[in-house]
Amino acid sequence: MRLHDALPQEGSKKRRRRVGRGIAAGQGASCGFGMRGQKSRSGRPTRPGFEGGQTPLYRRLPKLKHFTVLNRQHYTTINVEQLSSLPAQAQVTLSSLMEAGILTCDDGPLKVLGDGELTVPLTVKAFAFTASARAKIEAAGGSCQTLESED
Repeated sequence: MRLHDALPQEGSKKRRRRVGRGIAAGQGASCGFGMRGQKSRSGRPTRPGFEGGQTPLYRRLPKLKHFTVLNRQHYTTINVEQLSSLPAQAQVTLSSLMEAGILTCDDGPLKVLGDGELTVPLTVKAFAFTASARAKIEAAGGSCQTLESED
């Protein structure tokens, strides 16, 4: 016979713990809750998420869907449609677009978006391309060159 073979008799029940019935019972006076403090009081379990009066985590976090991204990358964006006015085989960079007057402000590195159609072949140098913009530029016979970071 092993210890794990020792099972209670079928139909037997363990008696409930009677607390606060004197020192001899093993759970007298403070009933196993220790001496004083919030966890020894009646009605004692604090609600889930309670942090002792500190503003709890579920109230410290933002309420709505998305957190704001810290140090978000800002791009100067341009659509493929705006590039169609340039002459064929032109080199397209942020500075060339500023000189041509297509872009008026520099909000960061250039990102090419895929809205519109392009018919002229161009060599576009930018920091980022959307998949549709890259496909449209290459379908028109042009090429896309991804530049490295400015750091």
